[in-house]
Amino acid sequence: MNLCVLCGSKNLTSEINNHVTPTSTKLPKFVQLKSTIMPVLSQKGQNMPASPIRKLVPYADQAKKKGVKVYHLNIGQPDIKTPENVLKAIKNIDLDLIAYSPSQGYESYRKKLASYYQKNNIDISADDIIVTTGGSEALAIAIGSIADPGDEIIIPEPFYANYNGFAKQNAVNVIPIHSSIDENFALPPIAEFEKLITPKTRAILYSNPGNPTGYVYAKDEIAQLRDIALKHDIFIIADEVYREFVYDGEQHHSILHQDGMDNHAIIIDSVSKRYSMCGARIGTLISKNKDLMQTAIKFAQARLSPPTLGQIASEAAVDTPQSYFDEVITEYKNRRDTLVEKLNEIDGIKVAEPKGAFYVIAELPVDNAEKFAQWLLEEFNDQNETVMVAPAAGFYSTAGQGTKQIRIAYVLNQKDLIRAAELLKKAVETYQQTEKKPTNSFANKKV
Repeated sequence: MNLCVLCGSKNLTSEINNHVTPTSTKLPKFVQLKSTIMPVLSQKGQNMPASPIRKLVPYADQAKKKGVKVYHLNIGQPDIKTPENVLKAIKNIDLDLIAYSPSQGYESYRKKLASYYQKNNIDISADDIIVTTGGSEALAIAIGSIADPGDEIIIPEPFYANYNGFAKQNAVNVIPIHSSIDENFALPPIAEFEKLITPKTRAILYSNPGNPTGYVYAKDEIAQLRDIALKHDIFIIADEVYREFVYDGEQHHSILHQDGMDNHAIIIDSVSKRYSMCGARIGTLISKNKDLMQTAIKFAQARLSPPTLGQIASEAAVDTPQSYFDEVITEYKNRRDTLVEKLNEIDGIKVAEPKGAFYVIAELPVDNAEKFAQWLLEEFNDQNETVMVAPAAGFYSTAGQGTKQIRIAYVLNQKDLIRAAELLKKAVETYQQTEKKPTNSFANKKV
């Protein structure tokens, strides 16, 4: 029996005619309205935050189409060359079949990684490591393994913007704890953490050295986090992707340097920044907690395996000589010094001096940094050049925080970095003059 798909009538012919508009050529209304209706999207998807690092890319693309050169200070994509031994390993790949790897990653790679961590006084074995598709997947798996919908993770803010996204993917609530640019984004008082811990608290998450702040946590700060984790029986998730990049005599202190953390510590790591291999998409999830790792491997199995070619390159990267890092660290320190010096030439600016990674947070004398960042790409140029920055509000979870701040990644060579800082100085001066006008072309734009 044929039924009308619109109302279920048995008289198909007459009912279809009833659903036709007078001006149509006998097409059902639902055909004509097809472009205006669609299935409902998930609330979780609609709540996913846009990346403050990438959300202004369309404006940068438009500027480039107009012939404007854009200096990218918005994204942590190093221009440092990947180690030669890694490039050689890629060129020499000789496979008849690019097959799945084990879900936890190749054993040969995990054993070499374990040796690398042992040299850094982190006592783990290959069984304590799951190789992931970048540090991003390691974070997502970690959160999925320890937290249920409605659970909470405490994160000092500002923090790596995608922490919010990974939490929302798992319907987990981020509980921010504010750190201040006036204190160079040091760890907030541990008493403030105590106030936020509830029965739903599953972990404290932080990055060290910090993204976006460049702050390097001192040994006693890590010890305080250890103490609160053991007291309340919660996890510490330490994002240690920038471990190698510390300056001014500072040292990196891992959460697994602390005694008693075998069951409470999770390390997130990646080859992306360490070896300038962002496109390899290889990260690691590390924990000595066997129950956690047995849970995490089920998530790893569900996504099948990490990239085979990326693991080949990353295994070669473990053999990178120390001389490579010595040169890279010197280069980044020089870039930091140059950038901070140039930024401090801008009237009214406030700059937090980073001790690690390759980011700096600057507070600008503007009304709204996101609006300013869009204006940089849409309306400003000097000699057909402009600069792209990341609005720092997207690195906060608390509404209204960081609205005048930007994150700058000092990943450009010295010459380009100096020019980008000059452009930023001229832009701030121009923008301030434009702001003073009663009407302007960008004041009412929505960003």
